[in-house]
Amino acid sequence: MTRLFHSCLMLASVAVSLLIAADSAALAAESQPVGGGDAWVASMKAVHDKFHGQRGTFAQFGDSITVSRAFWFGLKYAPKNIPPEMAQALGLVKGHMREDCWDWKGPEFGSQGRMTVRWAHQNIDTWLRNLNPEVALMMFGTNDLGSLDLAEYETKTRQVVQKCLDNGTIVILSTIPPKHGQAEKAAAFADAVRRIARQMRLPLIDYHAEILNRRPDDWDGATDQFRQYQGYDVPTLIARDGVHPSNPQAYANDYSDEALHKNGFSLRNYLALMKYAEVIDKALPKKPAPKDAP
Repeated sequence: MTRLFHSCLMLASVAVSLLIAADSAALAAESQPVGGGDAWVASMKAVHDKFHGQRGTFAQFGDSITVSRAFWFGLKYAPKNIPPEMAQALGLVKGHMREDCWDWKGPEFGSQGRMTVRWAHQNIDTWLRNLNPEVALMMFGTNDLGSLDLAEYETKTRQVVQKCLDNGTIVILSTIPPKHGQAEKAAAFADAVRRIARQMRLPLIDYHAEILNRRPDDWDGATDQFRQYQGYDVPTLIARDGVHPSNPQAYANDYSDEALHKNGFSLRNYLALMKYAEVIDKALPKKPAPKDAP
């Protein structure tokens, strides 16, 4: 009887140990950065296998930070001081993306000022039907901070993403920038986007983290230390309004390391370009060679 009792104790101990190990492994997996770089590749290849649209279509869904021509559009026209890796990425994007997608701006293309993910949730079926993009970059959340709670934001973001994936559209998610007066809630919304990207195995642009990494103490152009500046012409990453990325004229369309620390739109353009190029390179089928190629 004693031997049986001890055997039961040993089995119970082993079972508890296995449960703890399993929980620890799950927590470790959950805490890993998105894909360790490449975990999204296989899942996005599978998504693209369902795509039946035009190669090179690239949509940008978002609010005023996306509809602005300071985002994406200027990369078409001789960006300055681009580092070698960016030059390579730009060549890859220009060789793949449809020319008109540089200027897919406005509500019919999924971007408009003052909008939240509720707007995207209401209109995503129309955008997918009319645009049928091969790849879509999505960043909502800045306007949502004032009108949505975290649960609704995360739920609707997941649902919009899922509709894109079901269409065969690869989604590149982006975290929002930090916001003056709502930094804590913006951080929570950024965490939600990271979680969605990790769990749905999506490529992620962590714009929020990049801003805080480059300017951890003085990203906010609305603070008193930048009171001598106006509008977007502030030499830090968030403009004088505390909401939008900055775009100081001294660093317009500039991609030097200094510019990436002082121009919020340049930083976003750089991150978007590099991630889209990575998607083209790793997740999309290669362009067929001409028939007369050797």
